[in-house]
Formats: sequence, structure tokens, C-alpha cells
Amino acid sequence: MNKEIQLQDLGNKDYKDTWDYQEMLFKKIVDVKLEKRNVPELVTPNFFLFVEHPHVYTLGKSGDISNLLLSEKQLEAKGATFYKINRGGDITYHGPGQIVGYPILDLENFFSDIHKYLRFLEEVIILTLAEYNIIGTRSEGETGVWLDVGTPFARKICAMGVRASRWVTMHGFALNVNANLGYFDNIIPCGIKGKAVTSMHVELGKEVDEEEVKRKIVKHFANLFEAQFIN
Repeated sequence: MNKEIQLQDLGNKDYKDTWDYQEMLFKKIVDVKLEKRNVPELVTPNFFLFVEHPHVYTLGKSGDISNLLLSEKQLEAKGATFYKINRGGDITYHGPGQIVGYPILDLENFFSDIHKYLRFLEEVIILTLAEYNIIGTRSEGETGVWLDVGTPFARKICAMGVRASRWVTMHGFALNVNANLGYFDNIIPCGIKGKAVTSMHVELGKEVDEEEVKRKIVKHFANLFEAQFIN
């Protein structure tokens, strides 16, 4: 078992380029796993990507295109792109001021349980928000992290959607830190009508240091997954 995770911060990077890069790392892990059948001492690598995307809307494989409320021309006018992708979940938005994390892990290095993996991802964000006195919680049946669940003021602060095959993960989470929430008005986020979205910036009433948030995410991820990050 290899509990080292290679941390890479890609900065601001096009969604499709990042998706292709994820696929390459995903294939790298799967190829080692296949070879490992003949060479048991081989260890599979793990990766964790931080990235910020230009304005983009992505639709999961089971998502409904009608949850995108813009035409192709309107997308272009807003400087946004759209992709239908191979993660779970419905539609979401990525853009500047949002911390996106893509753990590309061989879960057999940690635990073989997708449900537990999603709950751990949520817990990483919940623990990170708690350091800013923001109380994040889960909403039953809705993956991600929310505030004020069970009240008329319920709002989502972090969306999640993952893909896993042969116990190897890709895609991940998107935490709204200083994001322009107006872009969410162009979709029905995650296909859930009547639920608002929020950001750390809105909740705290001030700009938030994104590099500091990343460091806290890494700290809690390492603790929960009993992992060691390497650059």
C-alpha cells in the first residue's frame, strides 16, 4: 500500500486540458495495477490536483441538459464553455475564485469503499470550513457540503462529483471561496431546484486567502486518509 500522494497545483487551467491530464494520470495508475498482477511488489501512485478553471459548466453522465439555462450563443457571450463529462452528478459551474480539487487515487491504497470516500471528501471540506467558523453539514441524499440544511436558507458551498473504476478515482470537489455566484444563475445547480449556493466570501463578508484554504484542505485530507503529501 502506498499512502504517498503527489500534490500538484496547476494554477488557472482550461477545463478540457485538465480533464485530459486527469485521464492520463488515471490511466497511469490503472496500467500499474494491471502490471501488478504479474509483479506484486509494484506500488500504484496517487495524485491530488488543485486547479482553478476559466468559466465552465460541466454536466455529469446522468445529468439533464435542461438544467443548463443558456444557449450556445449566451454561453459564448458570458465567456463560458460547456462539457458533458464522465463523472457522477448533474450540472455544476467552475470558475475563478473557486478551489477545485481532483484526487486521483488508487483507493486500494487506503480503503475499498466509494461511499466512505465521498463522506471523507465531505468531511475534509467540513473541517476546513470549521476553521473559518462556517458550519458545513451534509444534506441527506445530496452529495456535497451545505449550510443551514433543513431550513429555508439551505445553500450549497461545495459541489462534488467523482468517477471510479478499478478503485481508481478522478474528478472531485469544487469549493466556492471567492467565486462570482452570478454564474450559478445560469443553471439549476446539481439539478436541485430551489436550493441556493454560497461562498466563503459571502458568508464571511470578506475576501478569503485561497492559498491558506488549500493548505487547510491538504492538512485535513492527509489526516483523514492517513496520507503523506509530496511535491
